[in-house]
Amino acid sequence: MPAPSKKTLTKPPRRVFQTFMDFPLSTDMDAFDADIAIMGIPHGDPYNIDEVTNDQTNAPTAIRQASDQLIMGSKHWDFDIDSTLLNGRDIKVVDVGDVRADARELSHHYQRAEEAARKVFSTGASLITFGGDHGVPIPVMRALDVLGETITLVQIDAHIDWRNDVNGVEEGYSSPIRRASEMGHIDQIYQLGIRASGSAREEEVKAARAYGSNIITAYDIHDNGMQSVLDRIPDGGHYYLTIDLDGMDPAIAPAVMARTPGGLWFHQARTLIHGLIGKGRLVGMDLNEIAPKYDLGDVTAITAGRMAVNFIGKTVQAGYYD
Repeated sequence: MPAPSKKTLTKPPRRVFQTFMDFPLSTDMDAFDADIAIMGIPHGDPYNIDEVTNDQTNAPTAIRQASDQLIMGSKHWDFDIDSTLLNGRDIKVVDVGDVRADARELSHHYQRAEEAARKVFSTGASLITFGGDHGVPIPVMRALDVLGETITLVQIDAHIDWRNDVNGVEEGYSSPIRRASEMGHIDQIYQLGIRASGSAREEEVKAARAYGSNIITAYDIHDNGMQSVLDRIPDGGHYYLTIDLDGMDPAIAPAVMARTPGGLWFHQARTLIHGLIGKGRLVGMDLNEIAPKYDLGDVTAITAGRMAVNFIGKTVQAGYYD
């Protein structure tokens, strides 16, 4: 396989020159210098030609466009985090743009994404990624090995994503947790919000259980609370959170391809984000599977954006960047 182009790893967000929450744009990853990076990975590894530029590739732009609705300003009090966003601290947040893709070289954007994520993680900075379909966390999770730490993977999703391949494609949106389970630096896996029926067959469920994955249905969480999940996750670790928005209830995240009733609510996701940050170090998170053309008043993009706000605010409060 030829090496990727030596051009920059990322490019400015598409169609509009608007960054997430108007944070500074910084696409020179060789000169990366920030505490928190926002990165878009619009393209996954498609199962067929129709998915090369499906509507989910527009999600990073949609989340950025809706981000002016997330907070009134950096000096305004946010009751989700019980402080202002950056808590009066000198914290540098940058938007590094979208990972470049080329339809003629469909595998190279994953290589670029992994390289860009490594540059962020190697500095000790946190990374928030906007997909794209749920295949896009695969290169980001690979890059976590640069930390030299064992990672506990936490997933919000309606589906377990444990397929080995679909149509011979091994790094698509039905496979990210299967691929993660093969990475030496990924240890325990917690899969939250699982419900209804997806691409998993009996063989994938058996494989997940054989690995020791903690599959916790949405109904378990509704009945027992998110705190019961946090109590099962060991303290003092390094955590990574991957979120497929179809794991949330379609009442607050309608712009997904697999709408299924009974999903998680925002306060449950907020409890999870805050709880993981309080337990140890939540090194990053990704938000995926939004199809903007199905959104209603930007509610799905706002839901995703508010999760990112909670991540930023609580990691600042926890002293991650001191």
